[in-house]
Amino acid sequence: MLRQIKYFQAVVRNNSFSEAAEACNISQSAMSQQIQALERELGFQLLERKKRKFELTPSGEYFYKKSIILTADYERICREAAKIAHGDESVLSIGYLRSYNGQAFFKAIDKFASDYSDIMVKTVPGNHEELFQALRAGDVDLVFNDQRRAFSDEYVNVILDRSNLYVGISMRSPFAELKSVTLSELKNTPCVLVASAEQQMAEEIYYRDVIGFQGDFLFAENTEEAKLSVVGDNGFTLTNGENHNREIEDLICHIPLFRGGNQMFQTYCAFWKKEHCEKEIETFVDILKKQF
Repeated sequence: MLRQIKYFQAVVRNNSFSEAAEACNISQSAMSQQIQALERELGFQLLERKKRKFELTPSGEYFYKKSIILTADYERICREAAKIAHGDESVLSIGYLRSYNGQAFFKAIDKFASDYSDIMVKTVPGNHEELFQALRAGDVDLVFNDQRRAFSDEYVNVILDRSNLYVGISMRSPFAELKSVTLSELKNTPCVLVASAEQQMAEEIYYRDVIGFQGDFLFAENTEEAKLSVVGDNGFTLTNGENHNREIEDLICHIPLFRGGNQMFQTYCAFWKKEHCEKEIETFVDILKKQF
């Protein structure tokens, strides 16, 4: 019956017998037969057929919602039982940049979790130095980080992307009318950095001495708090501009950030110790690289 329930869910999810059959790799006639067999087993009608279309019956709608919970619980029970049977649990611990505001990392986590459901993914946020220390101490298996120092031979260093930098600033700011901007032009507007209390000084030194911003700094615990500061016209953030289409981004103007006539960029990398070249690490990094 479980397989028939999954077929039923596929029909509802795709709103089509033919598309559900294709997704499940069976014929459309076989799909119809399986749904009819499920209805006979249950003793009530799930779908009301109307020529080439269908609608959920009230009982079918209730059954569909509850069956989603049922199959999710079943799959989790199977995974937990398999871990007990095998006597171990595979865990991939990934450190990621706390200030990252793009989508690639999240898409990679989703893809990896979907393809390798037997491996538990643990994520640990941090700033550059926190992630570097966590990797050195063995607290994480790999880190997704920005490049701020020369590559070390102790680690596998994979460049994932070189993203152009933008200034995220309130649409109400006069700067929103500019087609590009430099950090010197922004010196009287605070720069909002995402950093823990312990890393605020290190982040300020980096952005002042290396990036070259000579104005004041504000700090936020996470990217959403930083965006709220920007929306409130309290300062600007540095962003790779990936999230232009998200709803909150409609309130934020993204202006290309230039220095010396060229747009500035940020290099994203994956790092892990050479002696820890496990297959799941390399697999995740391959997935992550494809998302950029």
